[in-house]
Amino acid sequence: MGYRWRRAALAVLVASAVTLPVVGAARPRTPAPPPVTLAPPTAATLDAAYAAHRADAQAAARMAADHGDRRRAAADRALADPARQLLAFDGRGPGRVTEVLGDLAHADRVAVLVPGSDTGIDTYGRFRATAEALHARLVREAPAGIRTAVVAWLGYETPGTVTAAVATTGPADRAAPELRSLVDDLRTVSGPRAHVSLICHSYGSVVCARAAAGLDVDDIAVVGSPGTGADTAAALRTRARIWAARGADDWVANVPHLSADLFGTTVGFGTDPVAPEFGARVFTAGDGGHGDYFAPGSPSLTNLTRIVLGRTTAVTRD
Repeated sequence: MGYRWRRAALAVLVASAVTLPVVGAARPRTPAPPPVTLAPPTAATLDAAYAAHRADAQAAARMAADHGDRRRAAADRALADPARQLLAFDGRGPGRVTEVLGDLAHADRVAVLVPGSDTGIDTYGRFRATAEALHARLVREAPAGIRTAVVAWLGYETPGTVTAAVATTGPADRAAPELRSLVDDLRTVSGPRAHVSLICHSYGSVVCARAAAGLDVDDIAVVGSPGTGADTAAALRTRARIWAARGADDWVANVPHLSADLFGTTVGFGTDPVAPEFGARVFTAGDGGHGDYFAPGSPSLTNLTRIVLGRTTAVTRD
């Protein structure tokens, strides 16, 4: 019976990966100028880098407006606001943005948020709201003298939820070197003593897993994860503590935790990260759904804050 169930579940997963692209129409790509090329940032050059990327966002807004894409133009203009701290910006295609909340150069605790599918410049406000929620909580709860920063990293082209790519590791494999490069830059800016945590939502957990081996971070927390592509936390080959959580009303619980080779492509992400056999530190996420992990007052946000601040004994565990 178990074998038949696994075969049936895998058949659904594979069929979805093959047929879902038919129902997802590609959005026309709005033109934008190529991003400015800068040397890797340092604490001394951060402000200049922020200004250069804001200028790129402003140029992209003008080009989008000329193209008649008012939605993209508005999103780009918001990113060009003088108060925004952009560590990277690329307005081409769905778009990529790396934004800093807080004083990165002097931060003792740095959290990097890695988003899941269907995240681009057009929907960036939703992703940024999660970073703002975490940053506000960190500022409120950090002990005296401890400085914090949150990095909202939309540094890869996320797969669409209704595409075949979202069921494979392909986008994550392409994103992993970019995430590793970001962590290297953060270490250069903040110094080796800063405590760095990756917080990876949904498909972002696959990206974090692909980048994890030997990565110089202290904690990796996956929330709403469909799987990481690894069978166990130990297989990630990282010194970081591995955390996992899933809300009681998260639909991702219904995703089959299987993987198979389909014409040379691995489909599915294997072991459930909140299952005991995976070996993560499973923490309480509450009753929320797939988009509720950063809701103010939620158990998940409370525990993520504790993880970033290094208060690991205070994390409530399932």
